[in-house]
Amino acid sequence: MLIARLMRNRWLYLMVLPGLLYFLIFKYWPMYGIFIAFKDYQPYLGFWDSPFVGFKHFDRLFSDPNFIVLFRNTFILALYNILFFFPLPILVALMLNELRHELSKRIVQTLVYIPHFMSWVVVVGIAYMFLTTEGGFINVLLEKLGGEKVTFLVSNEWFRTIITTEVMWKETGWGTIIFLAALSGVDPQLYEAARMDGANRLRQLWHITLPAIRSTIIILLILRLGHFLDTGFEQIFLMLNAMNREVGEVFDTYVYAVGISQGQYSFSTAVGLFKSIVGLILVVLANRLAKKFGEEGIY
Repeated sequence: MLIARLMRNRWLYLMVLPGLLYFLIFKYWPMYGIFIAFKDYQPYLGFWDSPFVGFKHFDRLFSDPNFIVLFRNTFILALYNILFFFPLPILVALMLNELRHELSKRIVQTLVYIPHFMSWVVVVGIAYMFLTTEGGFINVLLEKLGGEKVTFLVSNEWFRTIITTEVMWKETGWGTIIFLAALSGVDPQLYEAARMDGANRLRQLWHITLPAIRSTIIILLILRLGHFLDTGFEQIFLMLNAMNREVGEVFDTYVYAVGISQGQYSFSTAVGLFKSIVGLILVVLANRLAKKFGEEGIY
């Protein structure tokens, strides 16, 4: 029976094979490397011969005076992303879905997609052009309006706002793709029935559109929580300087400075494993909460 079923659906399984191989080779197979978090890994000794040290690196991480600062900075940036960035692709997708002129819709879609394909080096470079105190567009505008220059790039108060704004500008368009795909599956007859009952556009949005994509929103939110502490290395590393390091140093930049640059691979792996465990806990809790409210969740 099993062989017959495999043969009957062979083309479907063949289509799944590349994705399955990708995850097996690049996601699951490298996971054995997390064991170096419990070893004092020495490259010349190799993976198996490096001495086992148990939770030594985790003790070092949690006893580090900088741990609270790192966790606070990472948590706040991650929370900003959840509160301000995550809803934005939904809002943009809803707005694009309301456009009836196809050409205008495609032009707007293209414009909001383009930033995703820019590297963080380019995005940060653009931010510097706008925010620098010497000739930056924002400060020039403030001076012309009679105000004073603001030191955005070295300010602790502005750092998190700038980081979150850059993420919103770069990734919002790309995030709308999934929501637009979900919106395309809404039955048009539901809108026709709602219009016949006298529902305006806002009522249709609230009672038809949002419920139709609610499960998609919840699933993506749960998956997002799995990367809650992954604030991104390249962007923050490029924006960091001596003046804003107090609020800008996060786990990713700390791992690079202490773990990678100094060759402390076991310690950097321990930090990464800690972040993964936090993400796993958040995913499990969010999934249980979603099921409690009647949603399917991710498993």
